[in-house]
Parts: sequence; structure tokens; C-alpha cells
Amino acid sequence: MEFISWKKEDGVAIATINRPPANALSRSLILEVGNLLDEVADDEEVRAIVLHGEGRFFSAGADIKEFTEVSSGEEFSKLSASGQAVFERLETFHKPVLAAIHGAALGGGLELAMSCHMRFVSENAKLGLPELQLGLIPGFAGTQRLPRYVGVAKAAEMLLTSDPITGTEAAQLGLANRAYPEADLLSETLTIAKKIAKKSPVSVKAAIDMLQYAKPASYYEGVKAEAGSFGTVFVSEDAKEGIQAFLEKRQAQFKGK
Repeated sequence: MEFISWKKEDGVAIATINRPPANALSRSLILEVGNLLDEVADDEEVRAIVLHGEGRFFSAGADIKEFTEVSSGEEFSKLSASGQAVFERLETFHKPVLAAIHGAALGGGLELAMSCHMRFVSENAKLGLPELQLGLIPGFAGTQRLPRYVGVAKAAEMLLTSDPITGTEAAQLGLANRAYPEADLLSETLTIAKKIAKKSPVSVKAAIDMLQYAKPASYYEGVKAEAGSFGTVFVSEDAKEGIQAFLEKRQAQFKGK
């Protein structure tokens, strides 16, 4: 794999995202998440996975440059649905996946982290869904997962203002399990992963399976609707302006069209 490497340590696969400078989620990187799951699925020496980012960030978001290569709303909806499928597989994977988040998990980066079974953060990390700044919406089930963790009111605030929260706030709200000083983040996350790795794989899988029943009945309908809305919004003039403004590093001028 080009952007994700991994190694084993005491029953844990330590997987590292390395796509400088910001570990942006490209289509290729998302596919590699699926490839990682393929590689560890039947490896009996791997009982848990820790996912973290190399460099300054966990993942600062989607690769916006790739958005300019998509020509239609239908194609964008398919892109959304394909990413959702990978992240749904991650969330239901039979081996627990723990995200160690430092620097930033924004946009698609936070959607990736929310698909993991547990999230551990550095106290000063930034977590948010800033897609509305580009005239878009989250497309990898972020609109559905975020309210499950922080509640509808806080999710609305985060989505509509695009303002991120800190790692400390994320832990207080329930978006993250625990917050640590950045220097301790990976080692503390590994300690928890290794503790889980000592449990029975049969019972761990059963527990993960049972947690899926905690999803509200409307969740799957919402995820499907999000992919369609993602494509509809993408073909708006505002989305084109937002993407162009981001690439040109200027303030977008939205016209409501």
C-alpha cells in the first residue's frame, strides 16, 4: 500500500497514514483503508488495530483537488456512496479499530475517525466538519454519525458554523473516549488496544456485532439520503465557488444558487 503502512506489536496492528502534507483523504487512500482491513482480517496475530497519522495531522480532510475532477452530481453521489461503504465496513469490522487523533481530524478525516470503534485524541487536536465553508456537506456519513456522539443540537452547531472543537471538548462531549497530552497519545492508545487484544476474539466480535443494534432505525436511510444530497449540492454554483475559493485560498462568495 502506498499511503498506509502497518506493523504488529503485541497483538495490535499499528497502521500509519502517511500522505504528506496533511494526510488528505484521496480516493486511493480510502481504498487502502479497505485493503488494510483485508490484510488483517484473517491474521490471527492481529486482535486490534490502532490507526494514526504521520506528521502534523491525523487527517486534515478530503483531497479537494480531486473534487475538480468530478464532473456530475451523479458521479459525486457514487463517490460518496463508495466512501460510505468502506467506512461502514470499518465500523462493523470484527476486530476493534482505535483511532489516535493528533493535530486535526477535519471533514473526511473526522468521518474516518468516527467510523472507528473508539477515538483517542490529543488535548489540543481540532475536530470538525467544515464542508459548509466550501458550499458542500459531509459525504461519508458524517451527518449521521456526528449526532450519535454529540447529540443533534451540538452536531447542528458544528455543521452549520463549521467551527471545530478541541480534543478536550471532544472527550467531554463523547465524540472521543479520552484526551491525552500529544506526547502520550499513541502510547496510551496502544495500551488500551493491547488490553483489548488479550480478550477472546470470539467475544470481542460478538460485542462489536451487538453494538450495531444501537444504531437508530433511520440511520441507514439517512446515510443513503446523504449520498444523494452530496451529489445535488456538488453541482450548485455555490459549491463550484467554494471549491475554487479554497484552492485559491480566498473567502468564498456564495450567491445561493
